[in-house]
Amino acid sequence: MIKKLSAILMFILCLPILPILGAIKVKEVGASTEKWGENAARASGEFATNAEAAAESWASNTARAADTFHQAITASGMKERFRRGVQRAGAAKFARKIREVGRDRFGPGVAAAKTDYSSGVEPYFSTIAGLTLSPRKPRGDPANYNRVQEIGKALNAKRLALLGAGGG
Repeated sequence: MIKKLSAILMFILCLPILPILGAIKVKEVGASTEKWGENAARASGEFATNAEAAAESWASNTARAADTFHQAITASGMKERFRRGVQRAGAAKFARKIREVGRDRFGPGVAAAKTDYSSGVEPYFSTIAGLTLSPRKPRGDPANYNRVQEIGKALNAKRLALLGAGGG
């Protein structure tokens, strides 16, 4: 961390003399890409350790950023920027990322999420199991839609209760 800060500080201190020295020499993109790929691939263990260790600060910092998040997503022109970003990425990149990354991560991701899925759906399953619906009418009777509405109302009430009084 100290090395990174030192490098950044050195870069900032050298900025005033750059015009004197001429153009900035930049690494060739291909070489930089290769180096990044190799270094990033080796860093998975460090990433996992450091990211997990930062879980508490992530949670508190993210919760405190709610106002900033709201400002960001409601900023003028956000909808247009989002649309342009999707167009710039394009369907081909979306498909390529699924093929090259998503396909192999899907199964392990599902396996890792089983406990989360179970705890997430349990309150809703319990809500449905606890309902006593109005009697079923003959097939095609519009009154049968009331049964669907009863389930919908109960599930929405459970959702709002789980979210808390704010409903959001």
